[in-house]
Amino acid sequence: MSVDDDYRGLGWAHGALTVQRLGAMLAPITFLLADGRQISPMHIAPWSHEPGAEALPGILRRLRGEWPCVPFGYSVPAGGWPEGWTRVMGPPELDEEVHGHSSNHDWAWRDSESGSLSLVLDYPKGSPVERVERTITPDQSAPAIDIEFKIAVRQACRLPIGLHPVFRLPFETGAAALELGGFDEGRTYPHDVEPGAALFARNKTFFELSAVPSRSGGAIDASLLPLAADTEELLQIEGVDGVAALANHEDGYRVELSWQTEHFPSLLLWYSNRGRKAAPWNGRHVAIGIEPICSAFGLGPATALADNPIAQSGIATALEFSAEKPFVTRYRIEASAL
Repeated sequence: MSVDDDYRGLGWAHGALTVQRLGAMLAPITFLLADGRQISPMHIAPWSHEPGAEALPGILRRLRGEWPCVPFGYSVPAGGWPEGWTRVMGPPELDEEVHGHSSNHDWAWRDSESGSLSLVLDYPKGSPVERVERTITPDQSAPAIDIEFKIAVRQACRLPIGLHPVFRLPFETGAAALELGGFDEGRTYPHDVEPGAALFARNKTFFELSAVPSRSGGAIDASLLPLAADTEELLQIEGVDGVAALANHEDGYRVELSWQTEHFPSLLLWYSNRGRKAAPWNGRHVAIGIEPICSAFGLGPATALADNPIAQSGIATALEFSAEKPFVTRYRIEASAL
């Protein structure tokens, strides 16, 4: 496989897109809006061409855009968690990879119909997952992309899974807005996502994104982005209707993500707002992850499979898979002018 084949692109009347084999990550995307403007809503991490990038873990090496995670999450140290979480914080599995095998390895191109790109990745022999496939198809009539994702397993199993779209943010604080519509409940992270970069109060619930409990008391409007503080945070939202959008007021566009809530009952919001100071982040990474998941904050398979506080509330944090029936889900990214 030549280096030239690490990326493939598609163009259509309403835009152009690129997919890389590493993680099957989708970005950049350029959408041509109805008013003739071109916009690029997906985030691309700033370090992919810097010295040392090739030594990074697969998921970080050329981090960009949107990709699927099977299984979703990664294990973290067990100390200092609230009582309800401490008992479900399992150790990492021997072969555990951050956000799963799919996020860290080169997928293979598959033959696909004209006007779409398709990739497949076989999993290691010891995994209950046999392979994953994804097909990316621009909507020929709109600035939109439809994505189909399949999981085939070797044996019946339960796994946390997630989608990982990461969107670019404007430079000016508060110049973009998250639009979720109504939701049942939001949860703050029960610990520190990044030591020294916390913003939200630990292990709290909230009912409006504009009023999330703060670590220092009071509330923060977490819908306006980018945030003023240097922070790295996660919020898990329950009961979203399967549509979320980012309105970029600085650049005059809206990008909308829609997904199947029967597969992804929660939405994880990843606020990466200059909070990680170590390389390769170096305090310069600013983006928002809008991530449909069936997981518990991405805390790793052991925690997702356990009777964790989110699962106890009736929200699934892992999905059932059957060897007889491959899993198929579909989702969409669409842009429009504001």
